[in-house]
Order: sequence, then C-alpha cells, then structure tokens
Amino acid sequence: MELTGSQIVMECLLEQGVDTVFGYPGGTILNIYDELYKYSDRIKHILTSHEQGAAHAADGYARATGKVGVCMATSGPGATNLVTGIATAYMDSVPLVAITANVNLPLLGKDTFQEVDIAGVTMPITKHGYIVKDVTKLADTIRKAFAIARSGRPGPVLVDITKDVTAAKCRYSKKAPYNLEIPKRYSDADIEKAVKLIEKSKKPFIYTGGGVVISGASKELSVFAHKIDAPVCDTLMGKGGFDGTDDLYTGMIGMHGTKASNLGVSECDLLIAVGARFSDRVIGNASKFASKAKVLHIDIDPAEINKNIKTNASIIGDVKEVLGVLNSKIERRENKEWTDHIKQLKEQYPLKYDTNALTCPYVIEKLYEATKGDAIITTDVGQHQMWAAQYYKYTQPRTFLSSGGLGTMGYGLGACIGAKVGMPDKIVCNIGGDGCFRMNMNELATASRYNIPIIQIVINNSVLGMVRQWQTLFYDKRYSNTVLADKVDYCKVAEALGCNAIKVTKKEEVAGALSKAIEMKAPVVIECVIDSDDKVFPMVSPGAAISDVFDSDDLCR
Repeated sequence: MELTGSQIVMECLLEQGVDTVFGYPGGTILNIYDELYKYSDRIKHILTSHEQGAAHAADGYARATGKVGVCMATSGPGATNLVTGIATAYMDSVPLVAITANVNLPLLGKDTFQEVDIAGVTMPITKHGYIVKDVTKLADTIRKAFAIARSGRPGPVLVDITKDVTAAKCRYSKKAPYNLEIPKRYSDADIEKAVKLIEKSKKPFIYTGGGVVISGASKELSVFAHKIDAPVCDTLMGKGGFDGTDDLYTGMIGMHGTKASNLGVSECDLLIAVGARFSDRVIGNASKFASKAKVLHIDIDPAEINKNIKTNASIIGDVKEVLGVLNSKIERRENKEWTDHIKQLKEQYPLKYDTNALTCPYVIEKLYEATKGDAIITTDVGQHQMWAAQYYKYTQPRTFLSSGGLGTMGYGLGACIGAKVGMPDKIVCNIGGDGCFRMNMNELATASRYNIPIIQIVINNSVLGMVRQWQTLFYDKRYSNTVLADKVDYCKVAEALGCNAIKVTKKEEVAGALSKAIEMKAPVVIECVIDSDDKVFPMVSPGAAISDVFDSDDLCR
C-alpha cells in the first residue's frame, strides 16, 4: 500500500495504540494536521492553548496511564515551545514522543522562515532525536522512537520531519509494536550479596523513588518491605509506589521530608534504595547522608549507580523483576526494636500546621476526604507541591503527578488535562500556587473547549511562596520580586476562559466548594486565599545534613 508521509505518521500512531495526541498546528506541519482531520474517528487531537501546554498534557497522560504520550508542533517557535515540556519529561523519566515538522529539505540550514534545528536543541534533554529527510525511513523511525521512549528507563524522543517528507509517498506495511531488548546486567552474585546485606542488617530502611511507579513494582515492594520488616520512605516521584497508609510508611525523605524519615535514614544500618537516584533534594549534605549505613542500590540505569552516593552493593535491573527475585530468596524476619523506634519517631514528630486558619494543608486534607483518597493529583512547583505530597495519602501508583527533577512552574494544569483525558473515570485535580497558575492559566480554555471536568485549586498567597520562604529564612526577609499583590482576579479569569469558579476565604467554605466542584462534572477553578507567610515544614537548610531537619517549633526555641 502506497501512502504519503502524513498518512504513514497516522498509521504508525495507530500501530502503537495511540488514541490521543496533544498539539498546535502551523505551516510546516499542515500536511500531518490534514491527515489528523481524516483520522479523527480513530485519533483524538486535543488543541491546547500553547505548545508547552501540549507537552505537559502528553506528559500527564503518560504518567497517569503508563502509555507513551504524544505531542505535536510546527517548526521554529512551535517546536521550541515544546522544549520545557520535553525537559520536564526527561528529568522524570516519562515516555513521550514529540513529533515536529521542519522546513523542506532543500531549505534546511539556510535560515528559512521558522527554521530551527530542534533535534540539535533537544539533544541534551531527549533519549534520542531524529530528523527524517527520506520518506522511506519514516515508518521505521517512528517505530524506533516509541520503542526507545518506553524501553528501559523511559524518556522523551523527538521525531522532526521535513515538510516535503510529509507529502512524499512510499510503500507502507503495518508492523507490530516492539520494545528494545535490555541486556540483563545483574548476576546471581549481585543477588546473593544483597541477600547477605539484608540478613545481617538489624536496622534496614527502604528509600523508594519513581522507578517503583514506572516499573509497576508496588506489589513486589510491599511484599519485600513486610518480609524484611523495614520502614519505607519515598521521594516526590515515588509517591503511591508504596501505600501511604501502611504502618511501615514514614513519609517523604529529604528537604521537606518528615523527621521520622530523615532521622530514621540517618540512624539505619542498611539503606535500600529502590528505583531512586539520590537527588540533591533528597540527600542534602552527601558526606553526611546515611553515614551509619551500608547502601544497597537497585535501579535499571547503570549511570545512577555510585553517581551521587557510593554503594556497598548494587543490582542493575528492572525494579519489579529484581524485587521478585529478592522476595524468592529472603526469609521473613522481624526487626521489632527498630520498627518500634521508627513508630515512636512518627508519633513524636507528626506533620502539623495551624488549625486555626485557612491553610493549604487543610485544603488538601479536605480534598483527601472529599475524594476518599481515590483521585489523581497533579501539582505545580513550590510550597503547594510539598503540602500536596505531605498531606494527601497516596495508596496507588500513578496518582501523584508532579515535576520533580526540573521543577517546572506551570506544569500542573496541562498535566491535569492530559491525565483526565487518559483516565476519564478518575477525579483529577491540579493544586497550584498563584505564581505557577498565572504562567499557563490559558490552558483553562483547553479544558472548557472540550468540557474536560478537571478541578484546578489555586492556592493564592499573593507571593512566590517557596522563594519567599527562603528569603525569610536565609535572606533576612529581603523580598526581592516575590510579591504578587496585583489586581489579577483568578475567578474572573476562569469564568472569562469558560470555566466555573469558586472563591474560598474561610475554612468553613472548603468542604462545600470541593463537593460542588466534584458534582459539577465540568472544569472548575477553586481559589483559596491563604496567608503570605505560611511555610512548609519540616525543612532541611540547603547544604545541611538531613538529620538537621527542623520545623516551626525548632525555630521558636
């Protein structure tokens, strides 16, 4: 069968099981969009307000569903507007295929109108990038892109196609999707060494990251933790990989981790890192991190082993597979004295906030009650992000979607839309600060255009909250350009963009607003006005050991 390049793109998307793409058209990608029109009964296209929103929506779709997300953009500024979203996906290992079109092949390299070497621009932030200049290579390139995006440690792949290739014709034959073969890197000796470390340990602690969620290893992790009787903490990316209501769970680790997690890791004799990369926000002062412990690191990416923290043993492989093997090798054991000590730390240092005022933690606790813990929560970046991680109890993977590695303000609304499109039967809510929300609030128009029933909670403290917190604690209260006390009315903005809006200024209004928003089954913005000086605690000062974690009580002493 002979098809045009644009038809081949459509057929390859169908081969890969793609049902939704997010994007924004333009001149060089017109041929592909013309085919999208003809394939609209099989491939849904969500027109976002901005290409960055398309990338974040594809990212949210991928994180929520576990499938490869797809976004599209035209050449030049359309393609460069995808860059922040691609980088966000790269830092958090999200499978994404970004399809862009470029100028005709004879015009490449001549500063042609809207020409950008997008493959070169995105080289450091993709697993791989292609520019397709020959229609006969197009189908296989797209197939490789999807295989690379989802195989091993997932990530984004860029496919840039010259406009003449989208119009040219060649023979096309359908092929089944495939994954790349990832060679087995661990040995029986690696497993035995890990088993011996676990057997000798009297104070084991498990530190879990996004790899647990990506590999679908939640069940294996739960069996493992209970079999070796070890407390479990998680990273921002690891939320939901281990049940947040389990007795062994101690909360998040790191800069805004719980005291139980940070002190427990600092006291343990064996730290088992599972699908985590020892990021700077987790380990604090590297020389003092888990200084009493031997370290066992389980991760699919060999580049992460010994990168930030030196290990005593490592197993390079898929987390689900490795935990399954370990579970078959280890005997059930008890560490009652150790787990009782960790339980005491949890009781001694609970998370707490001012219960007399309207605060973000209160809103999130009420959201947990209103959704019965069964929702997908997306966030932007800042104080609200930390509060969402701390106060909502995540019991299932793929229910907390946030920009962890890149820390992208403006990520949440697009991701929320993508997640809801991918998981239409779930309540999906984005929690964002006023500073983040104003960056990409134009995507409300996307939600209203398609009547996508998301809930956007705007935590309005009229400041850039996390930056202000640092300015208060470490910069002698010099609030340089962090005050947002202007005349923006977020409820009016929401209504102008076709959404419902509710303003909350009192604690008593929160539960009713959430119930109303859930019942509406339409896009809703809830603006919650809180104090400018509310702070996220616990906290570890930059450069300090995580054992030096402090909270508001410590500041008063």
